[in-house]
Amino acid sequence: MSSSPILPLPSPSFLSHRTLKNGNNAFLVPLGNNSSTSSRKGRRRVVTVSRASTAPLPPFKFFEPHKAEEISLLTELEPADPDFYKIGYVRSMRAYGVEFMEGPNGFGVYASKDVEPLRRARVIMEIPLELMLTISQKLPWMFFPDIIPVGHPIFDIINSTKPETDWDLRLACLLLYSFDVEGNFWQLYGDFLPSPEECTSLLLAHKDDLLELQDTDLASKMEEQQKRAIEFWEKHWHSAAPLKIKRLACDAERFLWALSIVQSRAVNMQIRVGALVQDANMLVPYADMLNHSFQPNCFLHWRFKDRMLEVMINAGQRIKKGEEMTINYMSGQKNNIYMERYGFSSPTNPWDVINFSSNAKIHLDSYLSVFNISGLPEEFYHNSLLSSEEDNNFVDGAVIAAARTLPTWSDGDVPPVPSTERRSARELQEDCYRLLLEFPTTLEQDRQILDSNPDASRTCEAAIKYRLHRKLFLKKVIQALELYQERILF
Repeated sequence: MSSSPILPLPSPSFLSHRTLKNGNNAFLVPLGNNSSTSSRKGRRRVVTVSRASTAPLPPFKFFEPHKAEEISLLTELEPADPDFYKIGYVRSMRAYGVEFMEGPNGFGVYASKDVEPLRRARVIMEIPLELMLTISQKLPWMFFPDIIPVGHPIFDIINSTKPETDWDLRLACLLLYSFDVEGNFWQLYGDFLPSPEECTSLLLAHKDDLLELQDTDLASKMEEQQKRAIEFWEKHWHSAAPLKIKRLACDAERFLWALSIVQSRAVNMQIRVGALVQDANMLVPYADMLNHSFQPNCFLHWRFKDRMLEVMINAGQRIKKGEEMTINYMSGQKNNIYMERYGFSSPTNPWDVINFSSNAKIHLDSYLSVFNISGLPEEFYHNSLLSSEEDNNFVDGAVIAAARTLPTWSDGDVPPVPSTERRSARELQEDCYRLLLEFPTTLEQDRQILDSNPDASRTCEAAIKYRLHRKLFLKKVIQALELYQERILF
């Protein structure tokens, strides 16, 4: 089978020293050889060098934080080339004012101190490209780090995938291969990834778990996803496959686990490396512990000058100590998309949808005014400054989603007849009740099932929560329509 050549990303292998100032004189501090160095082998630490001292540098432990005196020295580095001086061949991740702890949604990132709002975004994490697993989205495939040797069969497997659709299969292959590379960073970081028993991805769900979704369309789609992954594994991990391939995924469950990790933790970004700009699929350690929120306080940013991914706090954001740091995984998607990709759902997703069958419609502008919802349909938000504390507790993403999904009409400033408007709202409520009755179980039964089965698998629990969240959304819309009838402003 023919394959495209591997084009490694440019590496600053020619950088063999850094310049360190000492008074009015500059000294060159050797960084050792330019061979690929892993987290286990460590890296050199920048130290003060006197004119008469040529002693070798002590080793620097990979996970050891910089000490105060080292930080002061780093500020005195004088770059010979501003574009490349920070690109050491091995760099560590840095975090500022955050800590990694286990919370209600698994491991997450939490503020270790209060953060006052600033006019500019601020950095809380820096992850260098060297620690990530990256594959370009288009041919020719470009990897970073370039750990796949020429002629290795894993490249032929990656090269056999469809460029348009199989990004996850490619990245799963690279993840499995990185676990097999001696001294690779991901051999260490892999210990922090969730085990198959801890994953909520429906790729790992049994058929009985998929039935718990009470959503035949989503269950069928996940069965197709599982079939796609297993067929890919059977095609390339057959009995005649070389041992160097077989040991990467000895069974289909191992490959399904790697694929679930990739789908639920990868980010898709446009990055710039030197003069090269490319769209890439990336597994970013540490940043992959950020959980999702529809009202995130952080975002991701690519810093091209030194090939660094930054996690930044939103400008003007106030954060209290112990508050979780979150990002928005994707925008404008329904719960079934989140469930398919990440294995979770939310009853307050502002983009969820109800498929109404009634022909009734309510006045959009009137509904928005009652709940102080502002903005255009793509940017709806709750104007809490105009609301009472009671309103703030009621209005959430579900009420905003109702503004997008309810059948509405708008005719400028011409108000509808109040009696006609209330009748339309009641018809839409009845449609919601009908949708609730179509579920095999009630909201209360779902809660009882979750409470009475603490040992249920993570995938089964996620599936039950998915249908529970769907019912909570319908119930919230019913309540919103009830309040709307009481507060019609005309």
